[in-house]
Amino acid sequence: MPYSAEISRDNPTCILFVIDQSGSMDEKMTTGKSKAEFVADVLNKTIYTLITNCTKSDGVRNYFDVGVIGYGGAGVGKGLGGALAGRLVHPITALESSPLRIEDRTRLEDDGAGGVLERKVKFPIWFDATASGGTPMCAALTQAAEQLVAWCDSHPGNYPPTVLHVTDGASTDGDPESIASAIRQLSTNDGECLLFNIHVSTLQGETIRFPNSGSTLADNYANLLFRMSSVLPSHVAKLATDKGYSMAEHARGFMFNADPKDIANFFDIGTRPRLTADR
Repeated sequence: MPYSAEISRDNPTCILFVIDQSGSMDEKMTTGKSKAEFVADVLNKTIYTLITNCTKSDGVRNYFDVGVIGYGGAGVGKGLGGALAGRLVHPITALESSPLRIEDRTRLEDDGAGGVLERKVKFPIWFDATASGGTPMCAALTQAAEQLVAWCDSHPGNYPPTVLHVTDGASTDGDPESIASAIRQLSTNDGECLLFNIHVSTLQGETIRFPNSGSTLADNYANLLFRMSSVLPSHVAKLATDKGYSMAEHARGFMFNADPKDIANFFDIGTRPRLTADR
């Protein structure tokens, strides 16, 4: 049965984030932040959640190898800097010990009496927002594919890698469909790599969430991203259902014109492949 391998310290899985950092990511969302800033916040929160989920009484356990690729006007590069800049993918323990910095943030909380309280919290940063230039999507996905070939060769029995690709525009360096297909064909003995795509928008328009067919997608670009996306395994589809999404059979890991809430949910759903083994 595919996508059933145990995830443990001896058998981690890989999560690779591929983030569009083109100039259009500087557009403001309804949150008041730019798309780049909002996606960076969600990514940093996601990394922190992964670390928390891997933390046991004896410390952080290596259930995940994690990498970030950013692409935009500066080309394609490693999204994690500082002590993590030397290579693309790292065990989760390395991320836990090496954030770029810790920021003081303000969080609003219910005071229990109909009001709100401002609470100061520490917010670790691994990935900084940036937005410039074009959208070299093909080059970014090619780098992802090269990394995943090596990872799958080194971990043949493990739960296969998951790629979460965030973009807000069409590729400026060619057609990425064949590269996406190549990524989805990479595999371990437990199944093929999963490629999930989300389109981030500031425009008014219908939001498409986890469709199972491209026939209702009027936009050619939406159809392209749909075709590039993997069908959700049953346990991932259940996570989406638990968050209130209507899921048809063979739904794909794809959203178009996603709003802020959808972006946060997309990251959460995509980074919970299975409960990890407690050992």
